[in-house]
Amino acid sequence: MITTAPPPEEIARLAARMLLEVEAVHFNAEAPFTLASGKPSPTYIDCRRLIGFPRVRTALMDYLAATVLREAGFERFDVVAGGETAGIPFAALIAERLGLPMAYIRKKPKGYGRNARIEGVVNEGDRVLLVEDLATDGGSKLSFVEAIREAGGECAYTAVIFAYGIFPEGEAKLAEAGVRLLSLTTWRDVLAEARAQAAFPAGTLDEVAAFLDAPQAWQAARGG
Repeated sequence: MITTAPPPEEIARLAARMLLEVEAVHFNAEAPFTLASGKPSPTYIDCRRLIGFPRVRTALMDYLAATVLREAGFERFDVVAGGETAGIPFAALIAERLGLPMAYIRKKPKGYGRNARIEGVVNEGDRVLLVEDLATDGGSKLSFVEAIREAGGECAYTAVIFAYGIFPEGEAKLAEAGVRLLSLTTWRDVLAEARAQAAFPAGTLDEVAAFLDAPQAWQAARGG
C-alpha cells in the first residue's frame, strides 16, 4: 500500500476529484449554508456520502492509511478510534487496513449502564489514532482526544479525509494539545479541481475563493 500510493499532492487532487464526483461538495454563494457554529458559508461538504460509493471509499481509505504510515510510522499505533458518528465507519476501515483493534468515542457519556464514553477497548498506555471524516476548527477533535487521555490512552495523531484548511487557529489548538492533523485534501484542492472541471459557475467559484481567502470577513459581512 505505502509503496504504491501516489505522492501527497496527487492524492490531494484525486481525493478532491472523488468528492466532486460523488456530489459530496456543495457550493452556493446566493443562499449560504449554515455551519454547526451558526455562521454562514458558501461551502458545505458531506463526507458521509462516501460510504455509499465502494470504489471511491476504497481508494480514499487506501490513501488515508498510506498517509498515516508515511507521516506517523508503521508501528506507531495500538488502537484506531472513530469519533461519533461520522468517524466510526472510516475508523473501522482504517483499523482493518492497519490490522489494529478499533474503538469509538461518544460525544458525551452514554447516560446509562456503564455510562461509557469509549466503546471497545482502550488500555492504559495504548497509542490511539483518532479517525474522523473531516476537520473544521479542531474543536470536536480536542474533545475526543480528552476522552482518550482520560481513559489512559495516548493520542498524538488524528487523521481525516478532508480538512477545511482555512482555520489555522484550529490546527494551532491541536498542536498545542500535542496532536498532529493528517488529511488528504482541503477546500483549496477542491476549488482547484472544481475550476479544472468547470464543475460550478465561474461566479460561484470566485465567491468561494473570496470566502477561503478571508472566511471571518466573508461571514461578518453576511451577519455571521
